[in-house]
Amino acid sequence: MAKYRLSPDDLRKRSLEELTKLLQEQRSELTSLRQKALSGSIDSPAKIREIRKNIARILTVMNELSRKSQQTKTVAGTANSQQGQG
Repeated sequence: MAKYRLSPDDLRKRSLEELTKLLQEQRSELTSLRQKALSGSIDSPAKIREIRKNIARILTVMNELSRKSQQTKTVAGTANSQQGQG
């Protein structure tokens, strides 16, 4: 089961474009696995759970990146407005 797991540290090293592509791949794999599960031909039902967790990890890292960029913009905007007042 561990072979399907994506580590958060590995995900944090990737760019936003790579994360988006990986998210699409994981979602399509999840769809495929769910179809196989309905037909009863899935090898490992635990793989569905692991893929769902991978998707959650990817979305979490993407959210962290967006919050970090928001904070950077806010801090930069605050610094610029303070310079204008001085």
